[in-house]
Amino acid sequence: MTVVTLPHLPARPVAGVRRLLTLASAALIACAVLAITASTRASASADSACSVAPPPTAGPAATDPFYQYTGAASLCAVAPGTVLKTRTIAWHVVSIALPITVVQLLYRTTNAQGQADTGVTSVLLPPGGVAASTRLIGYGSYYDSLNPQDEPSVTFAGAAYSSGTELTTIETTDLVPLLLAGDTVSVADTEGQTADFAAGPEYGYTTLDGIRAALSSTATKLSSSAKVALIGYSGGAIATSWGAQEAPSYAPDVERRLVGASIGGLLVDPDHNLHYIEGSSTWAGVMPMAIVGIARAYGISFSRYLSANGNAVIAAIQNDNINEAEDDYAGITWSDLAAAQYPEPEDVPPLVTIANRLILGSAGMPKVPEFIAQGTGGQQDGTDPSATYGAGDGVMVAGDVRSYAREVCSAGDAVEYQQFSGLSHEEAEVPWLAATLPWLTSRFLGTAAPQDCPTIAPGNSLTPVTLDGAG
Repeated sequence: MTVVTLPHLPARPVAGVRRLLTLASAALIACAVLAITASTRASASADSACSVAPPPTAGPAATDPFYQYTGAASLCAVAPGTVLKTRTIAWHVVSIALPITVVQLLYRTTNAQGQADTGVTSVLLPPGGVAASTRLIGYGSYYDSLNPQDEPSVTFAGAAYSSGTELTTIETTDLVPLLLAGDTVSVADTEGQTADFAAGPEYGYTTLDGIRAALSSTATKLSSSAKVALIGYSGGAIATSWGAQEAPSYAPDVERRLVGASIGGLLVDPDHNLHYIEGSSTWAGVMPMAIVGIARAYGISFSRYLSANGNAVIAAIQNDNINEAEDDYAGITWSDLAAAQYPEPEDVPPLVTIANRLILGSAGMPKVPEFIAQGTGGQQDGTDPSATYGAGDGVMVAGDVRSYAREVCSAGDAVEYQQFSGLSHEEAEVPWLAATLPWLTSRFLGTAAPQDCPTIAPGNSLTPVTLDGAG
């Protein structure tokens, strides 16, 4: 394990950091673009156990024909990853069209309930054009929103700049070096068309099926022998980590092409995170967002377990993005949401069931090398170390991440783990990306993956939580 102690950035409001990064992102991509520009998989069959997700009633899937499946066959009879529609657009950054081609694909995927569904990925082609590109990056976006209008595909197509599109705009700084290296980049709307925030398994399915779609489409100009790497930070790490662990069973055709996965700022055990972030002056608003996201994803209601105030919060936050939630619900705690007879999250049966289902590693282990990075400077963001689970970066728990890394090591995979002491969640993204880029190059070249498994310090138990009380 590499522990890197770096000076943290001067304390400042999170929103201010993001606005500065947004402007820097736009400038960087504009300069870079202008400088550069002068499969075999199991076929689906009719299955009596298969059901089709109901069509969305909000967001682009309710209004834009491109997002709507109009085929005669049931989606249950369509193989996951099959391209259903294609359109080509220019990449937009802060609503400015740039000379970068984006191929958007509507494809068949699977949602958190196992239903046949549709998804959209935006495949960014490298500037200048690359015939038969051999490197495809599955990039997990951290757009983190309960509003389907904030999907990356909508932002890339020219949506007006807002707090909801801000994070996808900031990610320009991650995407630029990949494109300049000649990589083709698939950015799926990982939360699905109904914005199922925090539903890890669904993030993984949409990521993998987006890659399948990109590989099969002639419009993306990928070589038939193209290799694939997955990367993602924060919410994007949810997509990347679940995609890597689901690939062997859900998408073995993609798994055979995978060369590695790089993840940073990683959600491992949702129950631990709920306890860690409650009361945080920055990240506490993620708690009600997650309650809405998993309720939506799994078709359940937590209403009976919440107080009148809790139900009012849940009603108000239904379409919030993470920027809004952070601002509006700073310092919120579980007791601000729950009815008196449910003093802990572990007292709520459906929450315990779903939280355990969402523990990373519960669906199996990845079979590719991983680079994992995590910060521990959460106190800068107003999140104190947990008496039970220890320090984190303000929203993710470092002890959970180390335990997951050790589990992956025990499964036989090479893991390189870096812990950035003193850096908050947003700050740690910078050294994660800096380390990821050369790590990716080595994976595509086929060199042996570095690993420091024996030196990764023990972390927290990832044993599923048990139900407290009568429920």
